[in-house]
Amino acid sequence: MDRPVGVVGGGTMGLGVAQSLATAGHPVVVLDPADQVRATGSDRLRDGLRLAKLLGRFSGDHAEVLSSVRWTAVEKDLDDVQFVVECGPERIPLKQELFRMLDAVCPPDAVLASCTSAIPIGLLAACTGRPELVLGMHFMNPAPLKPVVEVARTEQTGADTLRRADELLAGMGKRGIVVRDAPGFVSNRVLMSTINDAATVVQEGTADPATVDKVFEDCFGHRMGPLRTADLIGLDTILDTLHVLLETTGDDRFTPCELLVGMVREGRLGKKSGGGFFR
Repeated sequence: MDRPVGVVGGGTMGLGVAQSLATAGHPVVVLDPADQVRATGSDRLRDGLRLAKLLGRFSGDHAEVLSSVRWTAVEKDLDDVQFVVECGPERIPLKQELFRMLDAVCPPDAVLASCTSAIPIGLLAACTGRPELVLGMHFMNPAPLKPVVEVARTEQTGADTLRRADELLAGMGKRGIVVRDAPGFVSNRVLMSTINDAATVVQEGTADPATVDKVFEDCFGHRMGPLRTADLIGLDTILDTLHVLLETTGDDRFTPCELLVGMVREGRLGKKSGGGFFR
């Protein structure tokens, strides 16, 4: 049997990455400390497979995929992985601690990737003794349905590490677009300021959320406007990412607007909570 692939974090993104890996034939170990996340993992994965089947994206055996994913709270269970995708919360100290743990637990040849939305990969690689084996793999949500992944390389990321990442993605039916390491990379350096500005437009009464998105969809031809995109990502994730960008760039345009902060405080997180800018 192939060495397993590890996924750290079993939330929305971690689950999607685990599903993508398992349907590609990889044994997967999902590490998450939360009892509820682990207890509901198989059911959430089953729901994801049903959706993928309805959309014509999966035709394999559900039971086989479900049995290939192991849920654990034991860090040592990652001691034989070939590759890890870290999908923890978007907080710099937490991710740095996770990378210290991964460096200590995982085999010395294992690639350590982060699915961070904005944290510079160099800050995480510096917490390990293997910076040449560290890179960013920014999957988009929902991961099983998105064919492209933003891959961030540092100055120290090795060519063989990029090759292994490319092979892993290709096996999942995905392709990577490689960019240099920087806060927010390309996608979220641009997208987060757009979402923040779109929320500010609503806050100031210039237009309601539907109208804001209609301008982007009808005038610019975007498939989805910035506020529906924000709801899909999760407004709590948007807020965390804006804080990271503000801290790492010092650019005030990433200061979250009051409306966005208030919505997260009220638990209006978007699709995951049943309502955000839209219901």
